[in-house]
Amino acid sequence: MTIVDGLLDLAELPELAISPGELARARELAVSRDQAVDLADAVITRVERFARDGDRPAVRDAHGRLGYAELALEARRLATLMERSGVTPGSVVAVGGERGTAVVAAFLAAELLGALYLPADGNWPARRVADVLGQAEAVLLVATDPETVAPSLTEGAAEAGVPVVRAAEAVGCDSWQGPARLSSPDQPRYVLFTSGSTGRPKGAVVEHQGMLNHLHAKIVDLGLTEHDVVAQTAPLGFDISIWQMLCPLVVGGEVSVVADETAHDSVAFARLVDEHRVTVVELVPTMVRLLLDDLAGDPAAGRPAGLRWMLATGEELPTEVARRWLREMPQAGLMNAYGPTECSDDVTHHTVLPADLGLLRLPIGIPVVNTQLYVLRREDDGWHACETGETGELFVGGVCVGRGYVGDHDRTRDAFFRDPFRGTPTGRLYRTGDAVTVLPQGALQYLGRVDRQVKIAGVRMELGEIEAVLQRHPAVGAVAVVVHDFAR
Repeated sequence: MTIVDGLLDLAELPELAISPGELARARELAVSRDQAVDLADAVITRVERFARDGDRPAVRDAHGRLGYAELALEARRLATLMERSGVTPGSVVAVGGERGTAVVAAFLAAELLGALYLPADGNWPARRVADVLGQAEAVLLVATDPETVAPSLTEGAAEAGVPVVRAAEAVGCDSWQGPARLSSPDQPRYVLFTSGSTGRPKGAVVEHQGMLNHLHAKIVDLGLTEHDVVAQTAPLGFDISIWQMLCPLVVGGEVSVVADETAHDSVAFARLVDEHRVTVVELVPTMVRLLLDDLAGDPAAGRPAGLRWMLATGEELPTEVARRWLREMPQAGLMNAYGPTECSDDVTHHTVLPADLGLLRLPIGIPVVNTQLYVLRREDDGWHACETGETGELFVGGVCVGRGYVGDHDRTRDAFFRDPFRGTPTGRLYRTGDAVTVLPQGALQYLGRVDRQVKIAGVRMELGEIEAVLQRHPAVGAVAVVVHDFAR
């Protein structure tokens, strides 16, 4: 049994309640962007291609640096270790522990075997680790910590009945032979768990074509080349960690893995960005604000001269933070990015310009390549297409749309539909639950949630999940959770 057995087929998804007339209007009003992309390649194939160019640096962390040839060798050794431990095509292999070169190699090893990558954060409680591993039916947990494995990982794996191996054990393994087992572009590539209103996280499954299209979108819109160094700052459980560690490898650039203690110290982080010649950084707006505050408060702190781009994502980017960035960091562009995990990460990009600073809310931009966006409003007789300036709910179509939630058919049917608008590679449409409006220039503006989901410091949370957990305590009779924004 593989993870695909726990997913709904396209024919099992519901139809969107929309009349033929509104369907035609929605097609006409859609915001889309098409571009030919090779979605049948594998990242490990690119890595091994660049490995022929000599000792080109691929990834570095606090413990050392690997060239492309060394990274490819480590990935193939890890693939041998994983296969000996029961990983097969279509199965799920969890990877958890300290961010570093071993995580990147483990992802590539899973790709070689045709398996799905499942990140497991060592900072999660053991109960959540067990729940995530159990829901995904992981067959193995690869611990990437160079020394002691996080207790929550070992305890959670034991509770879920999942064996644990350490990535360091692959040193004595032979190199796995053969090309990557990529059966088709729609093959599931990874599963990431997000907050769920029932009190349990839900596992969003992303296909290879969606992942690769998102990597291509970042390369195109950021102009990434072999000269770029991208900082990997995100915890493993965040979807942005995927592109941060893979995009540079697709173009022959370098990944700079930032340790937690450095990522949480703005001055130390700015120093690392400068020393490692990092050109691209992505942070949640809260961290962008803290970075600007700390650098302004420390006259001795330098400005990263080589930084080309700062991406803000995960929560709304305040206009004031953008104004400060453009004023204090003029050498680096600022991009506002938006997207759900269920759609392979970001689905819109917007380069913030001085002309945007007069807006109360910044645009989230236009769709990334091969993505279609529809703004619809719900009425008694079904969904209606929104004109420019009207507020509606955002729906996403295109190659980016994932497969749904593993083992959770009800929540899949709540959010995923058969795409009635156009023939796309996935045939699926995703309902984001976000309220947006289309601006006159065609860009989208985010207005908030239509349900009770919130984001705090970039962490996506269902208030219902928190309430459900609190209500498990025998001393709690009733509970209501609200959010206060003390920063405004």
